Amino acid sequence: MLKKVVLKNFGPLTDIHWEGLANINLIIGDNGCGKTFLLKTIYSSIRTLEDYKRGEEQRSASEILVEKLYWTFQAEKIGDLVTKGAENPLSCMLDFSGKTFHYEYGKDTTKKISNLENHVPARENHSIFLPAKEVLSLHSIILKSREQDKAFGFDDTYLDLARALRQSTRGGKNYTAFAQVRKNLEVMLDGKIEFEEATARWHFKKGNQKFPIGLTAEGIKKIAILDTLLGNRYLSKDSIIFIDEPESALHPSAISQLLDIVGVLADYGIQFFLASHSYFVVKKLFLLAQQKNSSIPILSSHNAAWKTADLREGMPDNPIIDESIRLYKKEVALALQ
Repeated sequence: MLKKVVLKNFGPLTDIHWEGLANINLIIGDNGCGKTFLLKTIYSSIRTLEDYKRGEEQRSASEILVEKLYWTFQAEKIGDLVTKGAENPLSCMLDFSGKTFHYEYGKDTTKKISNLENHVPARENHSIFLPAKEVLSLHSIILKSREQDKAFGFDDTYLDLARALRQSTRGGKNYTAFAQVRKNLEVMLDGKIEFEEATARWHFKKGNQKFPIGLTAEGIKKIAILDTLLGNRYLSKDSIIFIDEPESALHPSAISQLLDIVGVLADYGIQFFLASHSYFVVKKLFLLAQQKNSSIPILSSHNAAWKTADLREGMPDNPIIDESIRLYKKEVALALQ
């Protein structure tokens, strides 16, 4: 499990020190504060460790990382990711229970990271990034754009997900927890999402009816993606799942159900990093932390500063929380007039 993240001069993230990470970890803050950027930063390193020495892969960890950073952030050169005006180099360190992955480089870096030190064993699992925007209706477009056209537009988080979804659902016995989660997801969906290989298109099947994926609600498609990745065995114990804005396109009840499922998968060994600006997400995770008496570390952004807290200890001090409470008090006051 990833236990600590330390970043220096990484784009908008000038100084991040987040330790004591657990099975579920939450990043909150207003739009534009760097939540998604932080998820992508961690994801790039995780995927580098998973691709390194896998199968017939001959590239060094440095070569894999350079390509991952380039296609994930889609800057003209990876040196552009160094914080503007920073005197010191960009630095990233991940700690996996005492085994570290660390690299740093300057603003002129283009194709080679010479200062990289890795003590983390090659990971056999697959991790994935679930973006705020749905992917199923764009599945073939993403693959063509990147695999054939080699064009900027859809970054590596989209390409990795599109490729993972391309794998067919597998029959046979799945992990018990995964099988139960899939049943719960099917109840949430009130149907199933299926990929038709003959036409290379996704459909939503409800009873005996089939609907084109473009006519299906975004919330259904978002939940279906998680179901598909569990069904085709892409995800396994010790995978890491990054979810950007889990609240996107979901009503509060569905958010609560989805986070209950996140809690089950986290108990089974999958580690989650969630980025959100939703009071519903924070409140639901707070309740999960209280019910299970478990740690849910939170990294909170306010006025360009980042603070750490733990939902097991209470709700964090953050403008998102403050505004939600203010509106609630105003509603109560109006009701009592």
